[in-house]
Amino acid sequence: MTEPLPLAPHLLEPAATFSAPADGDTAPATLATWMAAHGAPAYRAGQVRKWLFERKAGSFEDMTDLPKQLRQELAADWRVWTMTIAKHSTAADGTEKLLLQTADNERIECVLLRDGTRRTICISSQVGCAMGCVFCASGLDGVIRNLTSGEIVEQMLHLARLLPTEERLSHIVVMGMGEPLANLNNLLPALDEAASPTGLGISHRRITISTVGLPPAMERLSALDARYQLAVSLHAPNDELRNKLVPVNKSIGLRTILNAADQYFQVSGRRLTYEYVLLGELNDRTEHARELADLLRGRLALLNVIPYNPVPGLPYKSPSRKSQERFLQILEQAGVNVQVRERKGDEINAACGQLRRLNVDSSPAVVQLTTG
Repeated sequence: MTEPLPLAPHLLEPAATFSAPADGDTAPATLATWMAAHGAPAYRAGQVRKWLFERKAGSFEDMTDLPKQLRQELAADWRVWTMTIAKHSTAADGTEKLLLQTADNERIECVLLRDGTRRTICISSQVGCAMGCVFCASGLDGVIRNLTSGEIVEQMLHLARLLPTEERLSHIVVMGMGEPLANLNNLLPALDEAASPTGLGISHRRITISTVGLPPAMERLSALDARYQLAVSLHAPNDELRNKLVPVNKSIGLRTILNAADQYFQVSGRRLTYEYVLLGELNDRTEHARELADLLRGRLALLNVIPYNPVPGLPYKSPSRKSQERFLQILEQAGVNVQVRERKGDEINAACGQLRRLNVDSSPAVVQLTTG
């Protein structure tokens, strides 16, 4: 099986979802180059892109305004999909989750979330994760590799195809498997495709990158004036507790992360979001809420409190309703702009990494699960 052809930031016509032809050594750099070599007008490459990004085509055969011979030649040299759907789960609340199998037989997850008119997708950036957050299923087996730009875009297109023809994706959150800022070289070109008028056309302000806080990469985003929304996962109000929950923090520290976040806000003008997974009887106490309020005081930010979604095999549990309400009350009284993220897709293991771990031995056949 050939390796997927990754996006490159400098290409004007990136073949986002194509893998190299069989004779990989002579593979053209872009679809436009391939079109020229086959005597096709340059606009044909744009037509292919429109079919993929706007019309949700699943194959070259679907691209009916291309000559039949050209479609056959494209199908002979290129593959639209480099990943297969190993499992497709649907929850009663409309959440849909895909377990995708890559060309090298690894597995990743991505999710479609429905909320009113919003159609938000949550995508992965790595196979596994190296950050070691003790409560997260994504990192239990460590990190295997970065996803290519093409694989990141392909998640978007697979999820877009779950929507009816008249519906479009509205928001993207890079909060799936992996640490996005550890794979910026591949992530940013993929997000450029999402934001491009000839791609998915999703505004930068509707694309959010989530991170545990890697200051050098955050500083790079500031230098690039990336314009995407940034969500920083705190999970603890002090370094002592955060070192236990997010081991990578031992070499960084909360203050360094907050300083880098402040710099990003100054450059981008985007209000930051801070994420806080609320773990029952661990980081949900009164003193934690007060420390957190002190930490965020004076910052124009949104605190997103996320009640923990239990992971089979891990000892952590959801907070009680009483402790959750007390936690939020303290923050609100301190003037913190706080909201609770509604849990979705519990019955389809929608927490990052759960579906992958539960299906490590299952076959890659497509499965549709409808619950509720």
